[in-house]
Amino acid sequence: MKIHIKNGHVIDPKNKTDSLQDVFIAAGKIVGIGKAPNEFAANQTIDADGSIICPGLVDLSARLREPGFEYKATLISEMQAAAAGGVTSLACPPDTDPVLDEPGLVEMLKHRAKQLNLAHVYPLGALTRQLKGMQITEMCELAEAGCVGFSQADSAITDTQVLWRAMQYAATFGFTIWLRPEDHYLAQNGVAHDGEIAARLGLKGIPSAAEALAVASILRIAQETSAKVHLCRLSTAEAVEMVRMAKKHGIKVSCDVSANHLHLTEHDIGFFNANCNIKPPVRTQRDCAALSQGLNDGTINAICSDHTPVDDDAKLLPFAEAEPGATGLELLLPLTLKWAALHKIPLINAINCITQAPAQVLGIDAGDLSINSNADVCIFDPNQYWKIEAKALKSQGKNTPFLGLELAGKVRYTILNGQLIYQNQSYSA
Repeated sequence: MKIHIKNGHVIDPKNKTDSLQDVFIAAGKIVGIGKAPNEFAANQTIDADGSIICPGLVDLSARLREPGFEYKATLISEMQAAAAGGVTSLACPPDTDPVLDEPGLVEMLKHRAKQLNLAHVYPLGALTRQLKGMQITEMCELAEAGCVGFSQADSAITDTQVLWRAMQYAATFGFTIWLRPEDHYLAQNGVAHDGEIAARLGLKGIPSAAEALAVASILRIAQETSAKVHLCRLSTAEAVEMVRMAKKHGIKVSCDVSANHLHLTEHDIGFFNANCNIKPPVRTQRDCAALSQGLNDGTINAICSDHTPVDDDAKLLPFAEAEPGATGLELLLPLTLKWAALHKIPLINAINCITQAPAQVLGIDAGDLSINSNADVCIFDPNQYWKIEAKALKSQGKNTPFLGLELAGKVRYTILNGQLIYQNQSYSA
């Protein structure tokens, strides 16, 4: 299949491209930017007038819910959501049922995802058996099966000796440890930021110190073991500053923030809005501002969706009992664009946070439009507003704090390996 994308504005952060150019695709690869190769004859032409042509988005945290939680979502429903959101590469945490702690499970997931051909799926293997924080998994075997890193998802390792040994093991083979920093005992049974709002609503709080203490411990062990660590979904100003200092001291650390935490604060809980029950909890305006600043100055590497589809029954419970999580694959792009507009961030920098930067964290060849690179492309209209409604989302999970809001940025086409896998029905190729 040879595709000619014409009249679009190409933004490719890796190659510092930000101009009106045509894009030419053949045999699943980018074969030309601006100028067609000799004797190029397109089978299909896409008019991208008024639209941005950028690399397919790369998401660092998307729960696909298979195996084990098909009542919340299925692999096909969530990969269709990824395509509709312009996401062509995604990392999935290991907290499935069974947990991704055996090579066979990882191979099965990758095989099923490849058959669907709607996104490149990069599993994170379990760091410890059953995510119980006691026995380290066979990381080498899991890596051979296709894992790009090792994570505890939202489960804590309370025994720091286990964490130390895991980092030593990972450092030996160059693996990256992915951890969401939160002190288990300070956060236990908490559902909201420990502040005035939680106190007024009678909700059990999680103090900012829970994140700071965990970050301090992780960074110190990483320094001693020379392990590569990725901190998932920072939520506090203090943690951002600690990572900033760690990077200056040469500690091998990267981190991300969820798109939710760039826009929401504890005030958005309102009258017990269970859609705002997410992990980590949304915090203060000061924390929100610090996250934006950290992202802008490079302390925070990337934005992720933290896509966590939850079934309606689990979200219709009282706030403290509702299952935490928010759907996000289809909102990653518009929420990033909204953040960039609010803070006057150049569009090329914003797109970098959801393409090339997360690809570098994962260590994969993606997130760019270089000649001969895989033709994974997102074409979106930055000026088209759309209302976030349950019926507008392809994900099986309809749970998001942004229901009812109108956001700019609608994906028109998504191309994976040179094949058109998604087309917005409002447009025609």
